[in-house]
Amino acid sequence: MDEQTRIEIEAAAFRGLVKHLQNRTDVQNIDLMNLAGFCRNCLAKWYMAEAQAREVAMDYEQAREVIYGMPYGEWKDRYQAEATEEQKQQFEASKPLHADTGAGN
Repeated sequence: MDEQTRIEIEAAAFRGLVKHLQNRTDVQNIDLMNLAGFCRNCLAKWYMAEAQAREVAMDYEQAREVIYGMPYGEWKDRYQAEATEEQKQQFEASKPLHADTGAGN
């Protein structure tokens, strides 16, 4: 496979993941973190870092809007539930396995 085709396939797969997460508003970020070690916010941090590495002006809120498909505050008001004590405990226990976003997790 040539490099350009690989990049296009990876980009399409990423867009598919983002669309899936935008559609699955029932899936809470804390559950993603606890099960997979990354969440929508991690994707936004990676997205922002790559934009900035290419000298594209982007802040965290702009990156989150790309990933969430709307401003984060709106998504949070519509879809985010309060984390349970069990979820918070699992989050703390799984911290060593969380993704490195370069932003101090």
